[in-house]
Amino acid sequence: MKKAKTDAEISLAADEFVWESEGLTEAHQWILPVVTRWLDHEQAHRILDIGCGNGGFTHALAGAGRELLGIDASETGIDIARRSGAQAEFLQATIDSPLPPDLRGYFDTVISIEVIEHLLLPRDLFRRAREALVPGGQLILSTPYHGYWKNLALALTGKFDEHWHPLRDYGHIKFFSLPTLSQLFREEGFQVEECACVGRVPWLARSMVLRGQLL
Repeated sequence: MKKAKTDAEISLAADEFVWESEGLTEAHQWILPVVTRWLDHEQAHRILDIGCGNGGFTHALAGAGRELLGIDASETGIDIARRSGAQAEFLQATIDSPLPPDLRGYFDTVISIEVIEHLLLPRDLFRRAREALVPGGQLILSTPYHGYWKNLALALTGKFDEHWHPLRDYGHIKFFSLPTLSQLFREEGFQVEECACVGRVPWLARSMVLRGQLL
């Protein structure tokens, strides 16, 4: 798995979140097993991946009778996703506008993996999920974990800048804890059914994954 170029190499001149290679990112390795297990348990069939990036995670879920569509605003990401395999479909689209009519009320599951921390208006993601889902559908969302002990550890070890990478255009601008993300689920009409902290021990977790049902 390749790491992205540095901020100075691409971010200061980029007009989008730039993707350079196909495949899974580092974060996907601890998120994918949880998401796969939940999809299997809930017998998810029609899945929309909001913020699919280069399509690596979308392609990893393909098969097992699943129908997958990935959407992302990044032209470079969608181009790579379309060239990386034929088991999923991809659409370049932003989430600040309603979904096309043929995608509304069609999916039983929406996933969004390591996306919400990049959004100035994270409620847009939930609005698109509600549009996409059938009644009682589910939203599975992951984001880097933030909590008291992890934030304290970052401060004590001088890792805040490395962790938050503030110089990166289109980088992380929202930092959720489990309570704040759960509150957002509730405010946007989803009941949290499951949560998991993944990567490292729970109180120093790399990411958290939540599954909520549309009320």
